[in-house]
Amino acid sequence: MSDVPETSKREEDEDNTPDTEDQSEDSSDDGEASGDTEMDFLRNLFSKTLGISGEKVLDELTLEGVASYIKSGKCKNIICMVGAGISTSAGIPDFRSPDTGLYSNLQKYNLPYPEAIFQIDYFKKHPEPFFALARELYPGQFKPTVCHYFIKMLKEKGLLKRCYSQNIDTLERVAGLESEELIEAHGTFYTSHCVSFMCRKEYSLDWMKVKIFSDEIPKCEKCNSLVKPDIVFFGENLPKRFFSSVAMDFPRCDLLIIMGTSLQVQPFAALVDRVSKSCPRLLINLEKTGGENPLLGMIGLGGGMDFDSAKAYRDVAHISTCDDGCLELADLLGWKVELEEVVKREHEKIDSKAQEEQANQSDGAAGKVEPANAESAKVYSGKAESGKTKAE
Repeated sequence: MSDVPETSKREEDEDNTPDTEDQSEDSSDDGEASGDTEMDFLRNLFSKTLGISGEKVLDELTLEGVASYIKSGKCKNIICMVGAGISTSAGIPDFRSPDTGLYSNLQKYNLPYPEAIFQIDYFKKHPEPFFALARELYPGQFKPTVCHYFIKMLKEKGLLKRCYSQNIDTLERVAGLESEELIEAHGTFYTSHCVSFMCRKEYSLDWMKVKIFSDEIPKCEKCNSLVKPDIVFFGENLPKRFFSSVAMDFPRCDLLIIMGTSLQVQPFAALVDRVSKSCPRLLINLEKTGGENPLLGMIGLGGGMDFDSAKAYRDVAHISTCDDGCLELADLLGWKVELEEVVKREHEKIDSKAQEEQANQSDGAAGKVEPANAESAKVYSGKAESGKTKAE
């Protein structure tokens, strides 16, 4: 499950913070974010009004030009921005595709409107639809894609500064990215918390999985309130680390790679304008997104990317699936064979582990079969106590 939808209240709903100290920190983060946004606005205004652009870094505005830049040794800090499109080949639906998107297939949950399934107020009153959906799309049922492993390869080559993801499917973690390299902008299933502000007890991915697949509505063991995965719903703040990391990372970025996102979700979409004016930006997607707003552009206020105008100098749009685009770029970099081998090896490991877990579960279920009569029960009990049987 990927790409949690936009929310107009995430940055202003102070009621979703657990205590006064957290509220103070949130206010500080929001203030800094607001100040950064104002500075970006002014820089953008002056640069566009005066016709100022950054230095042209790429030899050509193509995938080949990007590959040449990476191989030059001048590109040392790559930031990836990714959305639901990098996970669709794993079998996880995106949100907005007609007919196949998640929002087009929620009728069975009898929602007042599709977005309600991610609305925090609706969830607190009617948690059943969300957990029914979570059971269908729960992490652990899908394997990372070529795109996920390409990002991991950037890390292993010492080129990845950070991956900013809109996705909540945890596939970046499964592929091998650690918390340090990953900003899960819309939260994650990796951890869960009690929704009570007075409690906030944390629960693990495995704990939540047991609850969801046993058809239970997860309740806190401490206070009996609902427990919700740490994904960002409408009406909730983005993680604090998102704002602090953006301020540190984007000014240092040498290349921004944007993959599988509509760039319609704020504040995530605005990140494309946080890099320097000289930083190249590569979009790998099925269609061009993130373009400049024509009306605002006329008065010199528009942000976004410029792929086609006569003034274009750093933005590259490669129209393809994310997996195909990553394979093409890997080929140009001389990494394709290595990438394909990594995908094959890691998928085999995941399949092997799944088979082993399934076998263990089958053995465990067999060992826990209730004996047919009392005499058998005594024998069974003796084995269990002495035993170390598979049921144990």
